[in-house]
Amino acid sequence: MTITDRRSIDYDGASPFPGAAELAPVGRVRAGLTAAIVVLPFFALGAGIWLSGVTAVDLVLAGVCYVVTGLGVTVGFHRLLTHGSFRAPRWLRVMLAVAASMSFQGNVVDWVAVHRRHHAFTDRPGDPHSPYRYGAGWRGQLRGLAHAHLGWLFTDAQSPPARYAPDLLADPAMVRIARAFPALCALSLLLPSAAGWLISGSLYGGLTAFIWAGLVRVAVLQHVTWSVNSLCHLVGSRPHATRRHDRSTNLWPLALASFGESWHNGHHSEPTCARHGRGRLQIDLSANLIALFEWLGWAKDVRWPDPKRTPR
Repeated sequence: MTITDRRSIDYDGASPFPGAAELAPVGRVRAGLTAAIVVLPFFALGAGIWLSGVTAVDLVLAGVCYVVTGLGVTVGFHRLLTHGSFRAPRWLRVMLAVAASMSFQGNVVDWVAVHRRHHAFTDRPGDPHSPYRYGAGWRGQLRGLAHAHLGWLFTDAQSPPARYAPDLLADPAMVRIARAFPALCALSLLLPSAAGWLISGSLYGGLTAFIWAGLVRVAVLQHVTWSVNSLCHLVGSRPHATRRHDRSTNLWPLALASFGESWHNGHHSEPTCARHGRGRLQIDLSANLIALFEWLGWAKDVRWPDPKRTPR
């Protein structure tokens, strides 16, 4: 048993995590790249407004890129590769992993390792991005909210893939996609820019598409994802039973933008389930896409909810 495992068992649910203030920062290069990814889209937003706002072409391209990369994360990185909510043929696994990698949220192996660690130690010592890291008091929660949303990206908290994602390390296709992460990020910005240039017939159209369908779209998707890490452990309802100390919540305002990921309490109550929104009115577009894959014969052994656990 590791030190983290022992600390997790002894945790009382209210105190700061042992060694909460001792997180080592990441190296300067990684910190600089992370800061650039976080800050540049906000400058891009200002530049886009200064350049006479957003066009219909920009909005359409941004919407298409948001849906493709966002569902890549929720269906590919999360429900398929992290939790095994369904089985998919190799070509679909690769396509989803590539689409998700273009979201600027990290390479596939590291993403899966971090998320599996989050589930192993949810809101306890060992959780890489719990908002309760600094305690359950209001000051600790404010500091923890910043940590869970963004601060954890600048720390060197290790989630070793050899421990948390050995199956992906054993998959040559996933390893190649992980190594191609920088190139896929560049492609994520270049494709909408090229499309904007071709559709508008001008470099100006390519520039505005680069800003809105590239940088700004990336920022919106990132903050929606990070909000599931932070807000969906602090604000919302908890209709489903979860493990001790797990404070995951359902937060309906984020449901559409997160493609169903903000039904987070439903997810944590049954992590391998393909549908996170359990109620009849709980929109879960990721589950709808998986259902389409199943109908097409592309998804097998889909783990749908137990009707007895679905709220009426």
